[in-house]
Amino acid sequence: MKVPGAGPIVTMTECTSLQFVSPFAFEAMQKVDVVRLASLSDPELRLLLPCLVRMALCAPADQSQSWAQDKKLILRLLSGVEAVNSIVALLSVDFHALEQDASKEQQLRHKLGGGAGESILVSQLQHGLTLEFEHSDSPRRLRLVLSELLAIMNKVSDCSGEFFIKSSELFESPVYLEEAADVLCILQAELPSLLPIVDVAEALLHVRNGAWFLCLLVANVPDSFNEVCRGLIKNGERQDEESLGGRRRTDALCFLCKMNPSQALKVRGMVVEECHLPGLGVALTLDHTKNEVSEDGVTDLVCFVSGLLLGTNAKVRTWFGTFIRNGQQRKRETSSSVLWQMRRQLLLELTGILPTVRSTRVADEADAETEPHVSVYSGLKEEHVVKASALLRLYCALMGIAGLKPTEEEAEQLLQLMTSRPPATPAGVRFVSLSFCMLLAFSALVSTPEQEQLMVVWLSWMIKEEAYFESTSGVSASFGEMLLLVAMYFHSNQLSAIIDLVCSTLGMKIVIKPSSLSRMKNIFTQEIFTEQVVTAHAVRVPVTSNLSANITGFLPIHCIYQLLRSRSFTKHKVSIKDWIYRQLCETSIPLHPQLLPLIDVYINSVLTPASKSNPEATNQPVTEQEILDIFQGVTGSDNTRLSQRFSITAQLLVLYYILSYEEALLANTKTLAAMQRKPKSYSASLMDQIPIKFLIRQAQGLQQELGGLHSALLRLLATNYPHLCIVDDWICEEEITGTGALLRRMLLTNNAKNHSPEQLQEAFSAVPVSHTQVMQILEHLTLLSASELIPYAEVLTSNMNQLLNAGVPRRILQTVNKLWMVLNTVMPRRLWVMTVNALQPSIKFVRQQKYTQNDLMIDPLIVLRCDHRVHRCPPLMDITLHMLNGYLLASKAYLSAHLKETAEQDRSSQNNTLGLVGQTDGPEVTREELKNALLAAQDSAAVQILLEICLPTEEEKAKGVNPDSLLRNVQSVITTSTPNKGMEEGEDSLLCNLREVQCLICCLLHQMYIADPNIAKLVHFQGYPCELLPLTVAGIPSMHICLDFIPELIAQPELEKQIFAIQLLSHLCIQYALPKSLSVARLAVNVMGTLLTVLTQAKRYAFFMPTLPSLVSFCRAFPPLYEDIMSLLIQIGQVCASDVATQTRDIDPIITRLQQIKEKPSVWSGICKVSSYKNGSRDTGSMDPDVQLCHCIESTIIEIINMSVSGI
Repeated sequence: MKVPGAGPIVTMTECTSLQFVSPFAFEAMQKVDVVRLASLSDPELRLLLPCLVRMALCAPADQSQSWAQDKKLILRLLSGVEAVNSIVALLSVDFHALEQDASKEQQLRHKLGGGAGESILVSQLQHGLTLEFEHSDSPRRLRLVLSELLAIMNKVSDCSGEFFIKSSELFESPVYLEEAADVLCILQAELPSLLPIVDVAEALLHVRNGAWFLCLLVANVPDSFNEVCRGLIKNGERQDEESLGGRRRTDALCFLCKMNPSQALKVRGMVVEECHLPGLGVALTLDHTKNEVSEDGVTDLVCFVSGLLLGTNAKVRTWFGTFIRNGQQRKRETSSSVLWQMRRQLLLELTGILPTVRSTRVADEADAETEPHVSVYSGLKEEHVVKASALLRLYCALMGIAGLKPTEEEAEQLLQLMTSRPPATPAGVRFVSLSFCMLLAFSALVSTPEQEQLMVVWLSWMIKEEAYFESTSGVSASFGEMLLLVAMYFHSNQLSAIIDLVCSTLGMKIVIKPSSLSRMKNIFTQEIFTEQVVTAHAVRVPVTSNLSANITGFLPIHCIYQLLRSRSFTKHKVSIKDWIYRQLCETSIPLHPQLLPLIDVYINSVLTPASKSNPEATNQPVTEQEILDIFQGVTGSDNTRLSQRFSITAQLLVLYYILSYEEALLANTKTLAAMQRKPKSYSASLMDQIPIKFLIRQAQGLQQELGGLHSALLRLLATNYPHLCIVDDWICEEEITGTGALLRRMLLTNNAKNHSPEQLQEAFSAVPVSHTQVMQILEHLTLLSASELIPYAEVLTSNMNQLLNAGVPRRILQTVNKLWMVLNTVMPRRLWVMTVNALQPSIKFVRQQKYTQNDLMIDPLIVLRCDHRVHRCPPLMDITLHMLNGYLLASKAYLSAHLKETAEQDRSSQNNTLGLVGQTDGPEVTREELKNALLAAQDSAAVQILLEICLPTEEEKAKGVNPDSLLRNVQSVITTSTPNKGMEEGEDSLLCNLREVQCLICCLLHQMYIADPNIAKLVHFQGYPCELLPLTVAGIPSMHICLDFIPELIAQPELEKQIFAIQLLSHLCIQYALPKSLSVARLAVNVMGTLLTVLTQAKRYAFFMPTLPSLVSFCRAFPPLYEDIMSLLIQIGQVCASDVATQTRDIDPIITRLQQIKEKPSVWSGICKVSSYKNGSRDTGSMDPDVQLCHCIESTIIEIINMSVSGI
């Protein structure tokens, strides 16, 4: 009998005449469908008797009534079958004893090394195994089969992977096959632990008719199907067609899957999972493909093989590729080869979708012109386009990844398919792109002149039909851009880029030798696309509308980018500026990744000539008017939101273009000067009209959609506009755009929205009379967003001068400060200019100067030339300090840029004047030093002015405000014994405007010192009033850096600097009692001792009178210095006494008293105050400097003693 459903699949020849279990019968066994079992024929039922008999005789687990009825039907079904009696007899044997004997035989064989010695299961055989089986009763039959099966299983486990065929009469005799199968099924069912079904299945592969026995065994235990299949696959070979064992295993699994076709695809999945038996996977796929109903769709064979070769699993790809290569090397291309059958099936599918009518002659130009969209070549049917694309990719994978070498027939049919003409649909565009890339990847498919001419005609058709396809299919990325891009790559000899393009389009990484592209290169560069044609055609290609990252494929932007890189536009004098400008305007989010590289290469082509011989061969930059058109509506005060004409993407890209252009212009200054070229820089007025900070804020909320544009803009800002990257501004923005701001927006009422700038101006005009209206409007404005506040900026800043008048509530000032900070996040530069001009001092009969952005960057100190009332108005002083910090940073960037712009001009003028070859680098170094000196002077001047502001005015001094009273009041509040009175006095001084301004200035100075410690050094070398030392040391946290340069300051020859250094050190020691401070303080004491010996009387008085109080601070901070300081004071006293010993009688008693104080300080501690008063009264009467110095020494010593005794 024949195998049911057998096709051209590899089969075991010995099984072709046997009756296999049909799928119908197997499904009936799986579901225990008694009705279907009853409909089976006697030969089919005979194969299932072992299971059915056991089912009828064994006690069931299911005790339901329905099973009882089914069991009766099974008994009735078996009652007429004669072979049932022999199976019943087999089930009557003592299987426990049989299992024990089998175990003993296994142990005996293990001891004997697996040899065929004496058997415990079967005693000495008188005849052959077949005759013995015929004459034996049921128990002996069981033992004969078990003994033979165990012998095969042992040999399988002992062999080292080498396949063998075991000759066995019992499994080969056609007369007793059914009885042997019955015994085998009963043995496995009753002795499952001794005979695992997977091991039995593995052993059956090594005997004749093994596949038949295996199918019967699994049919009688249908639940074991998946287990058996997985076991056979797991133990199988990686390449099944390489060996006899692999082919037999594949055959057996094919028979199993024919018996249970519903699980065939699951078995195929096991094959791929284990990477074993690839021929089996293909064979099962071929069977499944033949049973598919769909004719036009992509078949399962194409999907399966494509998935293996194009999937992400490299192990699977290598495994199947090896199968293809090995199949070709065997040269056994017959119908018995699975690979041959697969190729044949694929070829049939390919020819099945080819156009049925196709002219063999080449189309004439006249024909093509008369009917531009109808060709003599019949087109590919629309329903076949997707399948054709899938087939092309599959053949690319087979040839490029698996190494398949196509036959002549396959090559001819593939070329016919590739050069066919699909309909103008998105799928058709995709098909043409794949065909074109396949021609590039496998140019060997074109072998004859006729085929080459066919390809040229097809490429010409692509060029002519590209616009029609794009307009009809609605696909922006069509094959026209790919043709143009490949032509450009060929002209610039970028073959590796063509290979990357082909691999990207095909979606696979294949090896393409650059030498294989030589023929295609000649066709493109000589016959189809000359370089001038490419350049002229590229400019005429329309820009991609709404270009974004969502539009994939090859676009005009890719072509323009490559042409810009190769400098083709400048070479052929073709203007590309307008095209790039239009494309930048037609952009949207998410940002296309090719836009930033396009801008960069365009800027390079504008600034750098294509060759030194022709320095004028550059592209034209975008004009300032075109740039302003992009930002129209953003900077105007009439609009509060972005204009809808251009997207935020276009505006950000143009901003990136401008900043990158200016940076590249500065970077290439030397190169351009050597070529005697000076490209035009964009004017400062243009930059002032672009809302840079506002656009950056917009970009910050779209970081994910903009890709790397936001980070690139930040980099350019930090380099060229550092005043727009102040850390405080970023922190302020987080507060403005945070949750609190969102909650405030929820409180926004219609009244707040209805306030106009004119109403705000009227309210400011009424400030001298009433504050209510302006306060109400300002509070409503705080609920608006930053962009909505822009129209109010001019009114707000122009009226700031009015807020300096007496009687303006602090709440109004604070609200104005808050609104100004919000506006600063979107329009800082314009806002700063308006604010500086508004805060100028109002002098009668003197016209105020209107400063520009450029003026303020050249001289940032203009900010501090404001109305003096600002210095005592903390909210407005905070604004002033913010602007000052920004303009100091802007000035640094401005001077650096100016230095780069004019470096080569000055160098050439210096060289022409001096005519010295060896001094070419001199001017450059000098200019850099001058710039640094100017910046240092500028920063130090700003610091000195700010410190001067911290000093109280004459009016404040008249009210009793001292520079250091703030710190003393803080201490008095903490230590006073009368808390109520002390608290009131402390609050009066701590809550004054001067105190708040001092805090603001100290914060700014701290930032400046941290940013550049050299500023702190320069300021302290210049010096400032010593009254400010308590304020600066306590209010500026970074003052500890002064400890690094105080030794150098003390070493200065000027007496004033030495005095300032010691006074500064005394305050630092109290504030920072560190080991480093101790060492510097000890150095200062030693220096004071040294100066005592070298200073004249006048200088001694001038030096020690202001520095002696510092010794008290040294002792308070570092008690170990007590002895050294006391010795120094005695020495100073002795020196003074020796100078006046001849003319005064009071000095000797003073010196004696000093010695007694030093030796017995505890005796004098109680009378220190009285002594100081007496000495004080005596000092006032004495005009001699030495006498005054001696009394000052006495006071200093007594104060040190008091401090040490009291423990303060």
